[in-house]
Amino acid sequence: MNVEPLIHVRGLVKRFGPTRVLQGVDLDVREGEVLAIVGPSGCGKSTLLRCLTRLVEPDEGTVRLDGVDVRSKAADLRLVRERFVIVFQAFNLFPHLRARENVTLPLLRVLGLPRDKAKARATETLSKVGLSDKAGAYPGELSGGQQQRVAIARALAMRPKAIFFDEPTSALDPELTGEVLRVLLTLADEGMTMIIVTHEMAFAKEVANRAAFMDAGRIVEEGPAREVLENPQHERTRAFLARSLSRERGGGPTPPS
Repeated sequence: MNVEPLIHVRGLVKRFGPTRVLQGVDLDVREGEVLAIVGPSGCGKSTLLRCLTRLVEPDEGTVRLDGVDVRSKAADLRLVRERFVIVFQAFNLFPHLRARENVTLPLLRVLGLPRDKAKARATETLSKVGLSDKAGAYPGELSGGQQQRVAIARALAMRPKAIFFDEPTSALDPELTGEVLRVLLTLADEGMTMIIVTHEMAFAKEVANRAAFMDAGRIVEEGPAREVLENPQHERTRAFLARSLSRERGGGPTPPS
């Protein structure tokens, strides 16, 4: 039986003024898959994630998440965004709230859980990302890696169908990147569906089972992560990965998405 992928995208177009940032993107992600999206800055990776839940309004194309036509006027976007959650590179934590409170707040405001159940779920989820001892800390008292793990805990506490990560390690040094990678590897092992936009090739190979290379608003190449990232078939992918490898060897900075 042909079961529709959890995430199904066809002909997705997004324009900002005269610029077509997405030029007819086709994408399928099945339940339990981890897809890494790589590509040069400005190629549309982050815009693609935002279009999936209509944080940015697509101009053309089809987006179906768990069978729901997200672009339909009848779509319940609040429910869609509960089930398909984005974790941003900037953490977006409330600085005046402790870690547990940052995780608890959307459970109260969005899901409407009773306070005791919300607090218990927040405590459980912080433990899952290795931050039981930091539940009472404010964001300013946490490292970048710890803040990102609080953001991941906040997403997990919603019990989503999938999580979209927009450059989750771009603001972190290598040691802190390892903290986040370990959490994502655990989620992958547990079957969480994830799309991860990243510039970190080693990170992508480690955590993803599939990879897609984007360039100029299109997916140029897609397949098993190690095949795409170690033996790319498209000339544009090969050129990009060669520059990325040279930058990593030289210790140069990774550009933001």
